[in-house]
Amino acid sequence: MEVLAGVVAASAPLIYAVVGETITEKAGVVNLSLDGSIMLSAMVGFAAAATSGSVIVGFVAAIAVSMTIAGVVAFSGIALRLNQIAVGFVLFLLAKQLALFFGDPYIGRTGPQVAAWDLPLLSDIPVVGEVFFSHNLSVYGSFVAVIATGFFLARTRRGLEVRAVGERPEAAHARGIPVNRVRYAATLVGGAFVGMAGAAVSLDQIAGWRENLTVNLGWIALAFVIFGGWNPWRVALACLLYRGLLFVAGEFQVEFPEFVQVLTQLPFLLMILALTVLNTERFRVVARRFPRLRPFLAGEAPTALGTTFHPE
Repeated sequence: MEVLAGVVAASAPLIYAVVGETITEKAGVVNLSLDGSIMLSAMVGFAAAATSGSVIVGFVAAIAVSMTIAGVVAFSGIALRLNQIAVGFVLFLLAKQLALFFGDPYIGRTGPQVAAWDLPLLSDIPVVGEVFFSHNLSVYGSFVAVIATGFFLARTRRGLEVRAVGERPEAAHARGIPVNRVRYAATLVGGAFVGMAGAAVSLDQIAGWRENLTVNLGWIALAFVIFGGWNPWRVALACLLYRGLLFVAGEFQVEFPEFVQVLTQLPFLLMILALTVLNTERFRVVARRFPRLRPFLAGEAPTALGTTFHPE
């Protein structure tokens, strides 16, 4: 059970990132700065927490930094009509270099860490309690993020508006929905979750700062959002499976050190294969026949993803 509990805990930062990017892309905006945003948020979050002595301050600082970057992406794409992919990539490079430069004094320093907190009663449930309810607020927050996002996008009016502006912004505008305002809001909310991903690494999972602490986490998150069909349930499941495969690959490395290069890449290949299979027509047919399973099986790219909208 300790292994499963470790997989759940290790998945939390990645879950925050994929949930944030799912919300952003559902509204039609692509935030390609994800990897740099997570790294800068992790550095700023740890620096703020180490300086103030408060984990809460660290999380707030990380969220603020990531929301700022997301705001620049949204403003550049919506108001300035610039290419979102190009802007996001430039911001990725900038955020990464800022993290490396300003984070240098904090390498090796100790700071506060998210305290463990077993949920009363729930943590006493055999098996399930140890795996899911014997962690801390950072991990529990990732559970809430997935559930709340899935419910919000599928069951609420505002969630339907987010999906509408990402699918057919012209039709949404004709129905009185402020397309660009919704896109700004979704991008900022997504940026907040990305900031939590960075803070969850430096204030919980690793509890410290070093160069390239979160390297490639953002690119992995972007890939999971795509192959997970822009579905919050499936992308979260992908995070758990990925972390589980990493653990298995690590165990095999001990037994077969000569295949270390292959084994380290195996989780990526298996996840891509699994998520690709989920996007086949057969699974789409199952989703149509069983509506209750649709949130877990169906998912397609927003039609207006990466495009700009300006009412005449």
